[in-house]
Amino acid sequence: MCIGVPGQISAIEGNQAKVDVCGIQRDVDLTLVGSTDEAGHSRLGQWVLVHVGFAMSVINEDEARETLAALQNMYDVEPDVGALLFGEER
Repeated sequence: MCIGVPGQISAIEGNQAKVDVCGIQRDVDLTLVGSTDEAGHSRLGQWVLVHVGFAMSVINEDEARETLAALQNMYDVEPDVGALLFGEER
């Protein structure tokens, strides 16, 4: 099973981004979604679904927050989910 984790793009340089996932800044490759949207606007501030260092898709904020809440609920029952949310920092 593959799980993508929602994060918000906080900085972009080329196709590389810093994405905030639960307060942890992760380096994420934007090649699959692009650093700009279809209208040419920067993706800065947008939410993406991150899997193994790549932004797999752009998602809306409501979907991102619902998914984060579900993952947090899973973490409350199964602490191993914490690695997805918080990385190695916790």
